[in-house]
Amino acid sequence: MRFTTPFTRLVGCDVPVQQAPIGFAAAVPDLPAAVAAAGGHGMLAAVAMPASALAGAIDVLNSRTRCYGVNFIQPLADEEVVEIAAAKAPLVEFYFGPADPALVERAKAGGALVSRQVVSANEARAAVDAGCDLVVARGIEAGGRTTGGIGLLPLLDGVLDAVDVPVVAAGGIATHRAVAAALAAGASAVRVGTRFLAAREAATHPVHLAAVLDAGYEDTVLTDAFSTDTFPVAHRVLRSCLRAAEEFTGDHVAEMSVGGVRTAVPRFSPHNPAADATGAVEAMALYAGQGVGSVTRSESAAEIVADLVRGLGVD
Repeated sequence: MRFTTPFTRLVGCDVPVQQAPIGFAAAVPDLPAAVAAAGGHGMLAAVAMPASALAGAIDVLNSRTRCYGVNFIQPLADEEVVEIAAAKAPLVEFYFGPADPALVERAKAGGALVSRQVVSANEARAAVDAGCDLVVARGIEAGGRTTGGIGLLPLLDGVLDAVDVPVVAAGGIATHRAVAAALAAGASAVRVGTRFLAAREAATHPVHLAAVLDAGYEDTVLTDAFSTDTFPVAHRVLRSCLRAAEEFTGDHVAEMSVGGVRTAVPRFSPHNPAADATGAVEAMALYAGQGVGSVTRSESAAEIVADLVRGLGVD
């Protein structure tokens, strides 16, 4: 199947569906590789990965596809790991902090395309002025960390007026109807996160998966509770995990591997659970976007991609 847009031509995928870098659930190559094999564009979340681990994950991905990118939280983006990704991966993405022309130039010097998540038209202009090849317009409906912003459709209007590069629409998109609406509104592709939490190839913790499948459309909340001094930002999470964290009485809710080290997870940590998390996982930051009510079953990544482009008239 094929549905061509400026985004698909730029990154080389067949359909304008990009899997979001959904924390630890997308920190293994299986999910982005499966999305790419289905015709979409995968994203590897470089969550607390040391250089050797990231290089190994990218090597695995490169043996299976070149339709993927590597996402970095900019304040935590070590120069060495960024350079590894830029030299090995086809696309590098940054989020948080001001657009950094030197960082973009370093990534492009390695041969990678560069993307940036933005929450305003001004951020989009700054990203393109810094040298980014595309931007992701992240609406307030999206799950996980956010620096603020507005609803996706008004954001998309502003960003499309501000820049001439391909624009990916993100936030609350979980069905083929939402995909069609975003593309009709001018996006070159859509980014989908919460739906891919239920992909069989994702490393989603069973507690997180069960909570997502059980949630309705009104069961997410944008909260500062999981903010820290390092990331003084709001997070969109499942309402159930906020309630569980508020009721938890200890200092640490869980343990899990972070960067290859078994680590205690404090109550109200912004970390979403890795697959090996143990403890009161239900009280961790269980990310989900406002499209969560449409996620009702576990499926393969190929089934999800096929359903998202249903009705688009793909060849």
